[in-house]
Amino acid sequence: MKKSPAIPVYKNPALSADQRVKDLLKRMTLEEKAAQMMCLWQEKNSKLLDSKGNFDFTKAKASFKAGHGIGQIGRPSDAGSPPTEPWKGKNARGMAELTNAIQKFFIENSRLGIPVFCHEECLHGHAAHDGTSFPQPIALGATFNPELIERLFTMTAAETRARGGHQALTPVVDVARDPRWGRVEETYGEDPYLVSRLGIAAVQGFQGDVRFKNKNRVIATLKHFAAHGQPESGMNCAPVNVSERLLRETFLFTFKEAIQKAGAISVMASYNEIDGVPSHASEWLLRDVLRKEWKFKGFVVSDYYSIWELNYRPDTHGHFVARDKSHACELSVKAGVNIEFPEPDCYLHLVELVRKKVLKESQLDELIAPMLFWKFQMGLFEDPYVDPKEAEKIVGSDAHRKLARQAARESITLLKNENNVVPLDLKKIKTIAVIGPNANRSLLGGYSGAPKYDVTVLDGIKAKVGNRAKVLYSEGCKITIGGSWQQDEVVASNPDEDRKQIAEAVKVANQADVIVLAIGGNEQTSRESWNLKHMGDRTSLDLIGRQNELVQAMLDTGKPVIVFLFNGRPLSIVDVAKNVPAIFECWYLGQECGHAVADVLFGDFNPGGKLPITFPRSAGHLPAFYNYKPSARRGYLFDDVSPLFAFGFGLSYTTFALKNVRLKKKKIRTKDSTQALVDVTNTGSRSGTETVQLYIRDLVSSVTRPIKELKGFQKIELQPGETKTVAMDITPESLAFYDVHMKYVVEPGDFEIMVGNSSRDSDLQKVVLTVTN
Repeated sequence: MKKSPAIPVYKNPALSADQRVKDLLKRMTLEEKAAQMMCLWQEKNSKLLDSKGNFDFTKAKASFKAGHGIGQIGRPSDAGSPPTEPWKGKNARGMAELTNAIQKFFIENSRLGIPVFCHEECLHGHAAHDGTSFPQPIALGATFNPELIERLFTMTAAETRARGGHQALTPVVDVARDPRWGRVEETYGEDPYLVSRLGIAAVQGFQGDVRFKNKNRVIATLKHFAAHGQPESGMNCAPVNVSERLLRETFLFTFKEAIQKAGAISVMASYNEIDGVPSHASEWLLRDVLRKEWKFKGFVVSDYYSIWELNYRPDTHGHFVARDKSHACELSVKAGVNIEFPEPDCYLHLVELVRKKVLKESQLDELIAPMLFWKFQMGLFEDPYVDPKEAEKIVGSDAHRKLARQAARESITLLKNENNVVPLDLKKIKTIAVIGPNANRSLLGGYSGAPKYDVTVLDGIKAKVGNRAKVLYSEGCKITIGGSWQQDEVVASNPDEDRKQIAEAVKVANQADVIVLAIGGNEQTSRESWNLKHMGDRTSLDLIGRQNELVQAMLDTGKPVIVFLFNGRPLSIVDVAKNVPAIFECWYLGQECGHAVADVLFGDFNPGGKLPITFPRSAGHLPAFYNYKPSARRGYLFDDVSPLFAFGFGLSYTTFALKNVRLKKKKIRTKDSTQALVDVTNTGSRSGTETVQLYIRDLVSSVTRPIKELKGFQKIELQPGETKTVAMDITPESLAFYDVHMKYVVEPGDFEIMVGNSSRDSDLQKVVLTVTN
């Protein structure tokens, strides 16, 4: 009797992933290894799919007749959609069926049967047809609620994995230090501590315990590594000119925290250069810091087309550190970029470079190993398939919609409420005028899909009011013509047409008891500038077009005006702030936008958002971040140096008193910890949330230190008259910095401990902590 052949080690699920990787690498040809370092995105249409976006076996067989396989498939969710409308791709069932077909093909038609990873955009929900869309990260930053962020990304992981996705190209843990930059909306704000806490929460939501046993988690990808958030002139992809100390304490900190405290598995290198070296060619950044210092064991993905940009990409820019695409391939491999996104391009030279002995095959082995490890760890070699019925059940479910609405409500930040104009009392109002270019349009922001529901401000107010009051509407003016994120050309509105619309809006407003005005930006005016025809960075932070004229026209009616701002970056709204009695900052709230706005407007939900980024008075006031150095804000001729609205600021429909700030221990050693405590009382008549914030300043130090740095926060809910004591830890990590010798230390001396409800000095109470050797 013949013995059945022994199962290969790499196919034995009883063995460890490390053992299986080691065995598989021994069996792989050079071509098979190179294939694992490549991805198909738009090329999947020509190589895997028919004209309707369905899997085409004949086409796939012809495209992959050599049987080498492929490492990743990019965004199967957009299959069958026009390039300018990727959200019109596959629904939940359709994507699940497609990813199953793709997996089946590569497992059965490659020599070694290696499954593929499918990556997806998941910035604020799975950016796909029917995916649940919640607020943009900058809005989530306003929640100061890591537990909520973890729940949101747990939801997104479940939706993405159910459809056959494995890797999310998020969270963005860039620290946004220049509001002119169009990608501010993708970040959690300007503060490294806040960004790190929310980044950790997002990673934990995506990855869970990283065992991947229940097919409801995906790999998180930290981006953009590194320092993408303070580009020269605020221009996307421009050089970042910072010292190593600032780089480590502000920009690298968020990545280190998410890797070491949350176990992030993947990192995306950034488009920019630091100290003359582009990230995709930086051995110091990707090997010395990331892998050697931080002990990162995961894998680095390239940003889209960025390895090509080491040479020159005509439609955007180049770094000119590579002679050609072959040289770019060499530089990125040596730097430690494991896989090229989004198409086979520069890494098509891998085999040739190894054969010419420019690269060693062992260098490829080193880069492939972690990607194979996670394919084993996710169970793809045993069961790469998903259940289309389950995908249909999970994606866009009522439970997910409810969570998205809660996130939207918590994101809304009340900036001004003169004479308690809000919340509105429907018993006292007969007619409401809903006015403005953002009143009746989708407000999802960038990297969005097409959710099952997308509620406008107008629709949300109408649904809330019902027949209790009359709701009128007028657009008022336009911001740009069209305004879609995908629409390359930005067309300015016509001044004459705008003024006609403003006149119409005045007629509508004059019939109402109150005016709700939805203004700000749109998806075109603040977005990723990805090529020379698709811009999104600005030189001005002013309201675009005739919006200020619209605001003044509404004020001139004599009616109460309530402004809701929707925008991807802070705006310099000096006149609005001075003259409008009630102002809310909403950013982009996701699919439940209108419902959340109505919940807050009519007092069914008490707003508790806090600004995650400073609002400057103008672009000329930049930089305006709160954690500046002692010599940085001496003053301006003819202008106020202070921000319009400060980091951490946000009002409520109730009031809070913070008293008795104290330290558990007033004196500690450099290796010891203590706590700052404060008693918080709700002194108003409504229940509400308050975010207590802890800031620290080293009063005398070997190198200059910021005037204050956020080092802790706690969001609490209080009933009227209720008091709670909040305790926040002060650890050596809270006090440490890179000293004059670039050693990460706690220096003995006095530290000012500040506790309050915003970063403004007037909102903070101070005590002194003494630290000794």
